[in-house]
Amino acid sequence: MQAPFSRTLIELVREQAARLPEQTALVCPQGRFSYQDLADRAARVAGALNLRGVQRGDRVGLLTSNRVEWLDVCLGAGAIGAVVVPLSSWSTRAELKVLLQDAGLALLVAAARFGESDFEADLLALADAPGMPAPDKVWLLDSEASVFPDYAQQVADAPVLAALPPGAGPSAGDDVMVLYTSGSTSAPKAVPLRQFALIENGFNIGERQGLGAHDKVLLSAPLFWAFGGANALPATFTHGATLVLLEKFDAGLALQTIEAERCTALYTLPAMTAALVRHASYDVARLSSLRTGLTIGSAEDFLFAVDKLGARELCNIYGATETYGNCAVTWHHWPLARRAQCQGPALPGQSLRFVDEETGALVPDGTPGLTEVRGYITQGYCGASAGQNAKTFTDDGYYKTGDMGMRNAQGDFVFVGRVSEMIKRAGINVSPAEVEEVLRRHPSVQEAAVVGVPDAARGELIFAFVVPAADTAFDAQALMQHCGQQASKYKLPDHIEACAGLPLTVTGKLQRSELKKWATQRAAELAARRSPS
Repeated sequence: MQAPFSRTLIELVREQAARLPEQTALVCPQGRFSYQDLADRAARVAGALNLRGVQRGDRVGLLTSNRVEWLDVCLGAGAIGAVVVPLSSWSTRAELKVLLQDAGLALLVAAARFGESDFEADLLALADAPGMPAPDKVWLLDSEASVFPDYAQQVADAPVLAALPPGAGPSAGDDVMVLYTSGSTSAPKAVPLRQFALIENGFNIGERQGLGAHDKVLLSAPLFWAFGGANALPATFTHGATLVLLEKFDAGLALQTIEAERCTALYTLPAMTAALVRHASYDVARLSSLRTGLTIGSAEDFLFAVDKLGARELCNIYGATETYGNCAVTWHHWPLARRAQCQGPALPGQSLRFVDEETGALVPDGTPGLTEVRGYITQGYCGASAGQNAKTFTDDGYYKTGDMGMRNAQGDFVFVGRVSEMIKRAGINVSPAEVEEVLRRHPSVQEAAVVGVPDAARGELIFAFVVPAADTAFDAQALMQHCGQQASKYKLPDHIEACAGLPLTVTGKLQRSELKKWATQRAAELAARRSPS
């Protein structure tokens, strides 16, 4: 479809309001909102922020779940050229302290509570710590008689923002938001993303999915995560489609919402897909409206999602927060087998190259190498993580992803694995993802994860953990025989163990650092048993 003319997020919403005056932009627990509704609400929030001294370039923090106020503050702050900084609503008090001290906020909008978190109590406890926003600069949602100002009252008392003079509002090259990476293996990094790049890359992601104004896109992943705020949000809004938000992922509610709203697209992950399928009320017939969307994972994960969710045009993806969510996406209309075996060609405006891990030289197509991306990428980390810029970005403008990948004969990107996760067994690199894929092919295996454990003789041993499928017995010997029939000898696990569930981050990613602790402990126990008493 025709790309929008706007190059800032607030102007995009205003453009869609003028183009599609009756179109619903957002469905969420707070109600249904048109693009014009969102534009009007943003103007009032912008007025409130402007009245309290927030200016262009200032940072406005967001600590809340997926709800209309998240969009209100994001758009309202952007309308005056301020930068929104979404913070994880899963943050502990200690994590929140680190984020707030790093973010440099002029003002924070926070939910008083979310789930088991009492953010009002956390912010009160942190009020005297260095770098915290002043109490009058913390606006609370859904709070009663707090020492902090009430968000709703602040917005209600403010005038709607009049047109700003030239140069006072946002421009295409300004930062629209700063997202913090999930930090599953290291401290979160602050990633600034620019207005024009968010819109242009988001449009291209939506094009790969085949989105149009008739689509309803279900998002239960958080907006503070790149999968949501830098991907689903701009992909949906650039196509004049409807974003259907859940405050948090709940399998039963997701199934109910897809059926009730007749959602045509969804953003999912392997853990989410598995939860949907395992739910007592799952019936693929309830999901008959689904057509497209995005997911990650192995070929088996992808095919499982297509089959069980019925989204025949589901897209396979690759990317990172630093690349505006995605830098490679399969086309929705490709044959299923092709979509399962790759993550698609680079998006327009994105360039991928692959270099040798030892020499840094470019490797030919078909050969795995370290993946580097240039184009729609962050210009560099900010805050405390800015110290990592020199080692993360090349002199010629490429982002070092830390992933092994390659370009296949068709020109598509193929993800091989994280460099930090590669297992060095007897001097040979083994991709955990490849071994996991083999294990998942066995009918007794529901989920599988593989890590390396240090070994004096062979460098590393391959330890596999599997979650048995329902109503099946775990048989390590049978799984070993299965692997021996489908994988080279050097890829065979040294140990396979059953577990009730795999350790996951709050965003549904496998927590390999925790899994490695399990494996190391089990390896020590097994070695002790073998040692003579």
